[in-house]
Amino acid sequence: MRKVLITVVAILGAMLSISSASAQSSHDHRLSGQAAPDWRPELLVREQTPASGDRTRPVLYIHGSSFPSASSVMFRLGGVSWADALNAAGFNVFALDFAGYGGSERYPVMASGDPVGTPPGRAPEAAEQIARAVAFIREQTGASRVSVIAHSWGTIPAALFTIQHPEAIDRLVLFGPVLERQGPPASQTSRWSLVTIAQQHARFVGGVPAGHAPVLEEADFPRWASVYLASDPHAGERTPASVKIPSGPAADLLAAWSGRLGYDPGDLARPVMLVRGEWDAPSSAADAAWFESKLASGLEYRIVTVPDATHLMHLETGRHALYAATNAFLAGTPRYRR
Repeated sequence: MRKVLITVVAILGAMLSISSASAQSSHDHRLSGQAAPDWRPELLVREQTPASGDRTRPVLYIHGSSFPSASSVMFRLGGVSWADALNAAGFNVFALDFAGYGGSERYPVMASGDPVGTPPGRAPEAAEQIARAVAFIREQTGASRVSVIAHSWGTIPAALFTIQHPEAIDRLVLFGPVLERQGPPASQTSRWSLVTIAQQHARFVGGVPAGHAPVLEEADFPRWASVYLASDPHAGERTPASVKIPSGPAADLLAAWSGRLGYDPGDLARPVMLVRGEWDAPSSAADAAWFESKLASGLEYRIVTVPDATHLMHLETGRHALYAATNAFLAGTPRYRR
């Protein structure tokens, strides 16, 4: 067993590599959908290619339950995004917006004014959308395998897809993963929910211990809020302004925390890294220990804890440690095995 606490040396190294990066090129790709009766959503896949133009090292980013790729991997804090950091390390970055988010098509039931009903966008359906994105990336780049970075709820469909299609995946990074806990049974009965900027901000700062200095990059938050509201074309029509998101991810979280994660970590057959913040309550140290105990013998894996960081560390001061850990793992060094 090897558990890693990221050091200041790694952080400085990551920052230096990013600062020396040249301009990249960006492209938006649309994966065509299909109308009823067999509805299939149109999906947006963003691409940011390193300055070298090399597309042979593709990485796909999978977002969490409440905000899409433009507000996460593609969002620049202090002028640098996570995608920029990955480009600087030589990776070609792709980012999927799940159906119901950002530039992808909305589920038809989300147009209803009545939120009560079966939640769309559960993990098996999301895994199928990942499959479409990975197939597109492999075709576009000629790469035989794609590495995946997934955050929060997005780790469930990402892990599920990896188990179903290990031949398509190089390495899997689970960032702040939602994992299995043994709580009471619970269910989700809404199709969608509305999220305001105030709710997001409260969630972003809520994990920091009392008396500790803030870690959220507050100077960039107003711009983040604008980008987030822009992800929903109808956000400004509501009072207060809010983003409508599908409730499938919330249903998956409730299921996971009542003993039904939706996949068995022991079935993972590709190298995997679990990375979480020291103050990450939705992805606790106990969760990480459970996950590690379930991994198959001989599997290459890494467990990383970033100090002074929460579930949203990619928007915080600790993000450079996240970048460094991710880059090192995706590069294949060092290698640890169970």
